[in-house]
Amino acid sequence: MDIVFVRNERCPWRRKDDDGEDGGLVEIDMENRGFFNAVAQKFFKRPRISHISLDRYGSTLWLAVDGKASVNDILHKMQETFPDESKDMLNRVVHFLNTLEIHKFIART
Repeated sequence: MDIVFVRNERCPWRRKDDDGEDGGLVEIDMENRGFFNAVAQKFFKRPRISHISLDRYGSTLWLAVDGKASVNDILHKMQETFPDESKDMLNRVVHFLNTLEIHKFIART
């Protein structure tokens, strides 16, 4: 619970326009690399960059990952923001952080 994560600087991200219906949700860019992605891009016109839109939950968690907050700090932030979902919050936070780490969007400091 004392692990601190930092966002990968190689993954550009932005907050979507606050005026739209997305209300400032986060969007992360992911470059599609590797042999199979190169084949898909060339023959099937797949994009080189995928834009991954996070929902309100994912956006809140992404913004909480600042290189200073521990998993415990992030958990408390999420419980404050989503009090109705606090029962399953630990599992959701750990699973989401694990997914972000596997895809190299974040790393342990």
